[in-house]
Amino acid sequence: MLDERKLKVLYAIIDSHLNTAEPIGSRTISKDYDLGVSAATIRNEMSDLEDRGYLIKPHSSAGRIPSDKAYRLYVDQLLTNNEKKELERNQEIKEEIQQETKQTEDIIKNSTRLLSQLTSYTAIAISPQINKLRLKHIQLMSMDGNNIILVLLNSSGSVQNNLFYIDEKIYNDNLFLISKILNDEFNNLTIDEIVDKIKNKDIFKIEELSTILDYILPFISKSLQEISETKIYIDGLTKILNFPEYRDIDKARDFMEFIEDEKTLINLISNMENEDGLTISIGEENEPIEMKHCSIITTNYQFTDKSIGKIGIIGPTRMDYLKLINIMDTMSDNINEIFKILMG
Repeated sequence: MLDERKLKVLYAIIDSHLNTAEPIGSRTISKDYDLGVSAATIRNEMSDLEDRGYLIKPHSSAGRIPSDKAYRLYVDQLLTNNEKKELERNQEIKEEIQQETKQTEDIIKNSTRLLSQLTSYTAIAISPQINKLRLKHIQLMSMDGNNIILVLLNSSGSVQNNLFYIDEKIYNDNLFLISKILNDEFNNLTIDEIVDKIKNKDIFKIEELSTILDYILPFISKSLQEISETKIYIDGLTKILNFPEYRDIDKARDFMEFIEDEKTLINLISNMENEDGLTISIGEENEPIEMKHCSIITTNYQFTDKSIGKIGIIGPTRMDYLKLINIMDTMSDNINEIFKILMG
């Protein structure tokens, strides 16, 4: 554990580096921060901090920059001290997120766009995990006998629909009766539970519709699984180019190619878990090599106290973590409150 003087020197270096993006020398700290010690003492402390892995000396530079280990110590103290506070723009943020929409997808899209604007970083969000929400209503409608529309209303108030084609024509009179059966059987179940019931053929059938049900249920099951597929929203992809850390074209290209690989990005963000909802992964803590120079901050958004998705930012490890933690908490609180009001 670092003593108080070393901590003061380290946090001064972090603060200075956040503002300048340049390596920091002992003279700068002595001049800009009143630590009550000489430049020589600061220089000795910096040398010790470097030996302990908290500072890095870039090639051909007299100054030092914070390491991932230093940022981790700094972030952990921020979270322990609970220095979070609500942003002054809280009400304005809530209004910009909602924008008179009641659609879950639009709320998350708006949140992603606004988060990128507020932070100047690349913002990402994972769509609500529909398979965790409960069915409120299901409706089948025929366009021409072969093309069937499946409409699903879930417990979040969101409506999804999917179109599928069948060889054998089924018209709306039978689809109305089938919809009634499905609503009786599936009401308040999750999509995963519905798919299991269909797979196990554990569903009540009316004799005269038995053949049609046997034929159409696999299509419904497949359609439900397609509806529940996780989507990812990205805003501000090119904002990474505004940071001096990404002036290297190859480094910037690798970053953007990774972000555009939706499947890999979804897996990375989905696996970031923390009991408090807020997760901060710094530099080398990130498994993908393309993210080794980045920090990723995510938080959950909820419906009925159950996490159904994530929203977050990605940028260089040189971040104003306190400011960003406050923004993330504000965004999460507002999304959760909007969902709670909309879904009653």
